Amino acid sequence: MSEDVEMKDQATPSHSVSSLPPSTLHHLKEIASIIETAPVLSSFLDYVLAPASEPHAKLSSYLPNPREGDQEMELDTATSSVQTSAAKHLLPELEIYCYLLVLLFLIDQKQYDMAKACSSAGIRLKGMNRRTVDVIASRLYFYYSYSYELTGDLAEIQGNLLALHRIATLRHDELGQETLLILLLRNYLHYNLYYQAEKLRSKAPRFEAHSNQQFCRYLFYLGKIRTIQLEYTDAKESLQQAARKAPSAARSFRILCNKWAVIVRLLLGEIPERTVFMQRGMDKALRPYFELTNAVRIGDLELFRNVAEKFDKTFSRDQTHNLIVRLRHNVIRTGLRNISISYSRISLADVAKKLRLNSASPVADAESIVAKAIRDGAIDASLDHANGWMVETIGTLAFNSRIAFCLNMHNEAVRALRFPPNTHKEKESAEKRRERHQQEQELAKHIAEEDDDDF
Repeated sequence: MSEDVEMKDQATPSHSVSSLPPSTLHHLKEIASIIETAPVLSSFLDYVLAPASEPHAKLSSYLPNPREGDQEMELDTATSSVQTSAAKHLLPELEIYCYLLVLLFLIDQKQYDMAKACSSAGIRLKGMNRRTVDVIASRLYFYYSYSYELTGDLAEIQGNLLALHRIATLRHDELGQETLLILLLRNYLHYNLYYQAEKLRSKAPRFEAHSNQQFCRYLFYLGKIRTIQLEYTDAKESLQQAARKAPSAARSFRILCNKWAVIVRLLLGEIPERTVFMQRGMDKALRPYFELTNAVRIGDLELFRNVAEKFDKTFSRDQTHNLIVRLRHNVIRTGLRNISISYSRISLADVAKKLRLNSASPVADAESIVAKAIRDGAIDASLDHANGWMVETIGTLAFNSRIAFCLNMHNEAVRALRFPPNTHKEKESAEKRRERHQQEQELAKHIAEEDDDDF
């Protein structure tokens, strides 16, 4: 798919050589690790499937004709066992496994039309109710949707995916339900069908992910749905959780999660920290969103407009262009708040000039913007329609906030005071010194009196 495809599970093939006869599973893993060319894949099909069977003929039609020398070389080890083990290898699991291998080969060779035909044929095999097929079938579902997305025909398989999800639900195929729900959400969101996606998500059985990758995808799609529905707080939580839980190797997915999370935080009135844009390996990709955040932070409408035009293709590709249009109101409100703090009285013409309102009647637009901001409580001011001014209103709430600020600053200053060390010890020593002087004076007086008695 696009960015989040990088989160697919990576299975490390085993290359160890054992003197004992390998098991069937080990043998299949060994074959899967070396299937890179059509001759090897054709030889594998000859070994697994009966040469005269319908699956063998259909799968072989998707592959190019192997070279004769390579075919003979690969078939040397398989010819002796084909006749004796043909019945053994006619298992549904092996047949679906063969479809999956051929499908992967076709996608790697960029033969997307043939990949669509192969995946469609493989999907029809899931009519059997066997739990041992569920794991391989879930991977087949994934690449089935992927092949149609590569050709831009995702809309064609919406009905098929819904039918497969219904079947998986009735058969309690939890892995299939998880995979198909993610694919359906992606399908709907690809065409901006957010209402249908939310309706499906709410009606589907409770999502219990069996893998961290699928859970991250679900959180990301849930965050996108919540964002469109103006539920920014829940969207922020889902997107940030998806970015945190995503594997470190899935950098593109994490970048996309951070892009949406930045937009949601801006819509909430928050300013993301600079460290969000300086993450390792993400600074270049998040540069457009950093410049956008800077424009929103300072409330410069002209700078915001320039950034939106400069990175228009990037925002359209990330599907965040409509959200950035919503940010225009936040930029205007931030700029208006800065103006109200700086000026106790300012004309509406100067307000329009500072906000850089490029319209046919900027003064009238400025007046309506100021009136709406006053009504929403964004600024504490009033409108003088007669003179065309915006006048700051310092009311009881403003006085209370300023008094509270001054009191807090005074308390912090008192707590920050530093006293000389050992002050109490110096005080005790001074008292002792006075007592000593008093005792000395009394002793001297007593001695003087004794001398007078002697005379």
